Amino acid sequence: MRIKELREDNDLTQRQLAEHLHIRQNTYSQYENGQRQIPIDALIAIAKFYNTSTDYILGLTSEKKPYKK
Repeated sequence: MRIKELREDNDLTQRQLAEHLHIRQNTYSQYENGQRQIPIDALIAIAKFYNTSTDYILGLTSEKKPYKK
């Protein structure tokens, strides 16, 4: 998953993303390092936050732009 790359590219901390998602920082850290799967609602929130697709975050596409609605 690319959430660490996205976070670092946007100069954000894990704590900032955790606060946005209303979770603890160590939970977010576990998402980044693969120790815990991201719940679908959190995955969608992260994709919306970065204006990208869930497929990009999951590594299913290399296209960063979100799909047209």
